Amino acid sequence: MKQIEWLNGTLRLLDQRKLPLSMEYIDCDDYMLVYDAIKTLAVRGAPLIGVSAAMGICVAARQAVKGGFDVQKYTADAEKKLRSARPTAVNLMWALDRMLPFIAAYSGDNDAYIASLDKEAFAIWEEDIELCRKMGEFGLDVVPQNANIITHCNTGSLATAGDGTALAVIRHAHRAGRNIHVYADETRPLLQGARLTAWELDQDGIPFTLMCDNMSSHLMKTHKIDLIVTGADRIAANGDSANKIGTYGLAVSAAYHKVPFYIAAPYSTIDMSIKSGDEIIIEQRNPEEVRSLGGVRTAPEGCDAFNPAFDVTPNSLIKGIITDRGIIRPPFDINLRKLLG
Repeated sequence: MKQIEWLNGTLRLLDQRKLPLSMEYIDCDDYMLVYDAIKTLAVRGAPLIGVSAAMGICVAARQAVKGGFDVQKYTADAEKKLRSARPTAVNLMWALDRMLPFIAAYSGDNDAYIASLDKEAFAIWEEDIELCRKMGEFGLDVVPQNANIITHCNTGSLATAGDGTALAVIRHAHRAGRNIHVYADETRPLLQGARLTAWELDQDGIPFTLMCDNMSSHLMKTHKIDLIVTGADRIAANGDSANKIGTYGLAVSAAYHKVPFYIAAPYSTIDMSIKSGDEIIIEQRNPEEVRSLGGVRTAPEGCDAFNPAFDVTPNSLIKGIITDRGIIRPPFDINLRKLLG
């Protein structure tokens, strides 16, 4: 399975909306196809969104040259459009911020311009693969032998360019012979846990059980759960973490049942420009996602529905943040600052 490929100037993205029933790809020779893929969740997961957007800039530059447009202006306009695709995941902005100096450095040499954009975008891509590997290695320290682990949403290869974030920790524990068992929340309303995480765990032969989101508290009460590990889409300077809706409730229940709750995320997900989670913009999605399931209506036509894509878990509920540079523990405001120099 390849979630992202570069094919002679065309960005190929796995359409995650079709999984697990079919494996279909979107060939993006127009940056607007990349924008649409991010916007509609054909491609998702904070790190993979960032990588895809960076590669979208490379697509845009080729479009401009081929179409005879003002190359720098066209590429700069593409950057602004891609940046607007989704508001919460900071990796999108982080990756495009890295591309900005190269977009601005157009000298009139189209070949050199494209080569410089490609070099930085591929560096972002390769770096994400390495960050995933390191998170998996550091995360081994929190996974005991015979661990029962709860995870939420999808944090694997489908969300990154590599092994994943939280799922990288799980994968490394499985490969290390820790004899783990994973309980995966289905993750309503779009079922990223049921459609994507369960599929990845099954592909890897990792023992798992799928459950509805509202079953996790009962599971913690009646079964021995050793830890919970999820990903994050943005982490504030004080450690407050935004992740897929339902994560906050999971963390609250974990605190009550005394189950360690961990976040796994690369340094690129940490946003030191915001002091707390109160400043994180929460994406509000189409209410129709709540009123239906898999295209089948499950609620009265036109009824009001609440559909925030993310929630924010306060730092007080987080045992540690597993990063590519080690495990960060409280006080997060001090230790995150140390992590990022």
